Amino acid sequence: MHITDVRVRKIHGDGKMRGMASITIDGEFVVHDIKIIEGDKGLFIAMPSRRSKDGEFRDVAHPIKSETRSALQEIVLKAFEEAPEAEEIPAQL
Repeated sequence: MHITDVRVRKIHGDGKMRGMASITIDGEFVVHDIKIIEGDKGLFIAMPSRRSKDGEFRDVAHPIKSETRSALQEIVLKAFEEAPEAEEIPAQL
C-alpha cells in the first residue's frame, strides 16, 4: 500500500481540530474526512467516523495494524506542516 496523494485543509478556530485531510491509496482509493486534532501530546489524526444508534462513534475506515496507522499519521501530519498558510480556511460552525 502506497499513499500516492495527500490533500490537507487547515482550519482556524477555538476548538481542537486543526485541519482535515484526504488521502489517495495506490492512485485508486480515496479516504476523505481524516481529522487533524491538537491533543495534549501534540497533533494526531482521527479516521472518518459515524455515530451509531447507541451514540458511540465508530470509524468508517481505519488501518488494522498499528504500524500502518503510525505511518499514515506521519504522512498526513507532514503534509499538514508543509501546507502553505494560503490554504487555511475558517472553521465551520
